[in-house]
Amino acid sequence: MSDRALLVVRAGALTTVQDRGRPGYAHLGVPRSGALDPGTAALVNRLAGNGPDAAVLETTLDGCALRPRSAVTVAVAGAHCPVSVDGRPAAWGAPVAVPAGALLQVGAAVAGVRAYVAVSGGVAVEPVLGSRATDLLSGLGPAPLADGTVLPLGVPAGPPARVDGVPRPRPPAELVLRVIPGPRADWFTAAALRDLATRAYRVSSASNRIGLRTEGPALERARAGELPSEGMVLGAVQVPPDGRPVVFLADHPTTGGYPVIAVVRAADLPAAAQAVPGTPVRFVPVRRR
Repeated sequence: MSDRALLVVRAGALTTVQDRGRPGYAHLGVPRSGALDPGTAALVNRLAGNGPDAAVLETTLDGCALRPRSAVTVAVAGAHCPVSVDGRPAAWGAPVAVPAGALLQVGAAVAGVRAYVAVSGGVAVEPVLGSRATDLLSGLGPAPLADGTVLPLGVPAGPPARVDGVPRPRPPAELVLRVIPGPRADWFTAAALRDLATRAYRVSSASNRIGLRTEGPALERARAGELPSEGMVLGAVQVPPDGRPVVFLADHPTTGGYPVIAVVRAADLPAAAQAVPGTPVRFVPVRRR
């Protein structure tokens, strides 16, 4: 067995393999998936000396613990969390040398939700439809990590980056999501459209990689009845029967039968990856480009 491998000692609440996803397969019912915060995934890859397509680990809330079989360089960023190697504190947001057999611990998030862990060479699980990403909705890609999982690693693409430090942006105190009208905005009353733009919402603890659920005033529909299932896009703001908006994220379904009142601009979605439950959410209508 190759020594280019990584043993998962502690998988944490939810740790998945992610890369840039599977664009272009929605017509086959396959979501894009990929890292919820692609900018941070790209950053840790660069720090570890990987190319932009290398697969990384995305942790949720309580981190993970890993033991490489050979010496590797790792980089951790995203949610702020303690990092250690064999019990000794290590850098967050910078390349870290981890000897063969040493224990890398990525601790619980002290700010934010998801940390990203890049390992030199990248996680080299078998790709599915051109991607190594775990898709929680469709089941494509590797299963969420479990204690004892062994992950193969690729060959390092280059040396780790030389940096003095990485910015540590705080998780959003308020999640501001710019929206354009959705294809079914006319299924809602004028009061509902006004409420979406002016009322206070908060991130629900039921949020996940499929969608960011909100708590707040229910949006009143102007039309009753069923809507035939139709195509859904990343950032679609769907309104289920309880009237609370759901913002579709990376593992969203490609079709759905609840009306879409708005669509969030893609540039605003990465912040949703780090918005903890209870974070205020504000929907800001903007003009179509």
